[in-house]
Amino acid sequence: MLLITGASGGLGQLIAGHLAGRDDVVLGTRRPAESERHVDFDDPASLDFSGIDTLLLISAGEGEDDIVIRRHEAAISAAEEAGVRHIVYTSLSGDGDHLAYALAHRWTERRLRGSSVDGTILRNGLYAEFLAAIAAPGPDLTIAAPLGGGRLAAVARADLAEAAARVSTDPAAHAGKVYELVGEVALGGAELAAAVGGSYEPSSLAKAREALTGSVSHSFQVPMLVGTYSAIAGGFLDGASLPRGELRALLGRAPQSAIEVYAATVRASA
Repeated sequence: MLLITGASGGLGQLIAGHLAGRDDVVLGTRRPAESERHVDFDDPASLDFSGIDTLLLISAGEGEDDIVIRRHEAAISAAEEAGVRHIVYTSLSGDGDHLAYALAHRWTERRLRGSSVDGTILRNGLYAEFLAAIAAPGPDLTIAAPLGGGRLAAVARADLAEAAARVSTDPAAHAGKVYELVGEVALGGAELAAAVGGSYEPSSLAKAREALTGSVSHSFQVPMLVGTYSAIAGGFLDGASLPRGELRALLGRAPQSAIEVYAATVRASA
């Protein structure tokens, strides 16, 4: 039996869609519907993974490092106590260590390596859909995001969902593996602008911080997002240091075009 945590989230819903109709898959959410299981990492006593062989642990949402680490510890400990055999964890790409939100991912990877449960790490690149949010063109189609001359190996979220579904339903074949799942073509500001018929005129990190302040849900998101811009501009997220082709191998096909996903997402939000 496979349990998917965070099944109501963006990635979780896509994974669940790939596995719809299977009677060996359980969806875990904070507010479960009929046939779903209550999974709330902020209430460790409520975590019930009995009867579960494989746990697909989708990273436990927004929060400061201590909160995310506490959630992941609760989930892994509950899995160990319930006799879960395999945990598949959606982590962050290996070139993301300069990002403010990398620490909780790396802590979780280390915790899994020391666990009695077999593990597989899916190091997901940043979504092309996320890029459409942080590098959205303005009304005049000018992209002012401070990406400098850097590039991002963005990846379609749907491809990551399909890869997670494939790995989670055949976990033994992937035990102990760490997969780097980033886009095959890194995108820069000029390519993004061309895709939407606009221009690229990058602003500064200070202007980005000013624009973000007061527009995000939580104050800790401001340095996270500014740091993401900085890491892209510094050339740390272009995927050049990572093995290529691992997403293609898991999918058994070419990944979706990240630039097409970016452009479609921008058009849909216009």
